[in-house]
Amino acid sequence: MDRLKLSDNIIRLRHERKITQEELANFLGVTKASVSKWENAQSTPDLMLLLQISAFFDMTIDELIGYKAQLSREQIRRFYGELVGDFAKRPFHEAIEKTRNLARRYYSCHPFLLQLIVLYWNHYMLAESKEEQAKLLEEAVSWCDHILENCSDVGVCSDALVLKAGLSLQLGKAKETIAMLEPMSDPTRLAGQDGALLVQAYQMEGESEKARGYIQAREYLDLLNLVSDAMISLALYQDDFKRCQETICRIGNVIEQYRLERLHPNVAAQFHYQTAVVYALNGEEEGALKALRSFQKCVDRLLCAEKLTLHGDDYFDRLDAWIETLPLGDMAPRSRKFIFRNLQAAFGHPAFEGIKENPDFQRMLQHFTSK
Repeated sequence: MDRLKLSDNIIRLRHERKITQEELANFLGVTKASVSKWENAQSTPDLMLLLQISAFFDMTIDELIGYKAQLSREQIRRFYGELVGDFAKRPFHEAIEKTRNLARRYYSCHPFLLQLIVLYWNHYMLAESKEEQAKLLEEAVSWCDHILENCSDVGVCSDALVLKAGLSLQLGKAKETIAMLEPMSDPTRLAGQDGALLVQAYQMEGESEKARGYIQAREYLDLLNLVSDAMISLALYQDDFKRCQETICRIGNVIEQYRLERLHPNVAAQFHYQTAVVYALNGEEEGALKALRSFQKCVDRLLCAEKLTLHGDDYFDRLDAWIETLPLGDMAPRSRKFIFRNLQAAFGHPAFEGIKENPDFQRMLQHFTSK
C-alpha cells in the first residue's frame, strides 16, 4: 500500500482554500505550531481533530489521509504476482503471513480478497501438517463469508460462493457443498440462455466485435469445461473401461482439433494424466505410457515457456482482449516452480505401481527429477 498522504493533503487543501496555517489552527482550536508539525509529518492529529479537519475540507477521513481501501486491477495483479513468487521462493510461513497482512489491509476490497482466496486454495497443500492445511482452508472460507455478507457485486459474490463450496468440499463437508451448489446448478434454468441473448443484443446494436469477442470467450470456456468434465467422468466411470475408452477417444479428438495442447497445455496435461491413471488401473500398460508421454509433452511446454500465460491462437483470435479483462489478466495462478514440485507426486500415484519399473516410466520420472 502507498504511504498515507495526510501531511501533503493538508498543505494542498489549505493552499487550495487560500488559508494560512494560523487560520486553520484557529478554526480547529489548536496552535499554529501544531498545524506546522502535521504538514511536516512530525506528528498527526488525534481522531476528533481528523473528524474536524475532514469536515472543514468537506471530504472523508479516508480521502484526507490518502487511504485507498480499493485496489485497481493493475494493483491486484501486481500483488498476486508477488505472492505467487513468494510461495515459490520464500519459506511457506512467510508467504502466508504476507498474504494475511494484505488481506487485513484490504479487507473491504472484495475483488482482491477473492484472489487471495484463490491463492490460498492453490497453495494450502504446501503447509507441513494436515491440521495447518485445514486451518488455512477454514480461513479462506471465512473470507468467502465476509464477501458474501458485505459485497454488493453479484459477480464477485457468485465467485465467492463457488469458492466456498469448493473449499468446503476440500474440508470434507460434502453436504454443505451440495446445499450451496444444488440450487444454482439446475441445467433447466433459463440462466443458460443469457449468452445467446447477449450476442443477439450486441448484433441488434451493431456491436459485432463485442458479439464475436464474447462468443469466442464463451466457446473457449465451454471447451475447457468439456475437457474438465470429461476428467471427472473418467474418475466416476473408471470401473467401466469401455465407456472410459470412448470418452478418451472423443475428448482426444477435441483436444487435437482445437490444438488444446498449445492453447491450454495445463488442462490438456490434466486430461492426459487422468487417462494414464484409467489405463493403469485397468492393466493397460501401453495405453498408460502413451498417455504419460502426452502428459510429459504438455508439462514440458509449460516448463519451457518463457512466461506462463493464458492466450488465444489463430482460431481464438479475439481471446487475448477478453483475457486482459480477467482479474489476473493473462497471469497463471501458480508459478512454474510450483508446477514442477507437483510432478513427483503425480508419478507416485498408486495406479502406477504396476508400471513403475518400466524403463519408459523411469525415463519420464528421471526427465523431471533431473531438472
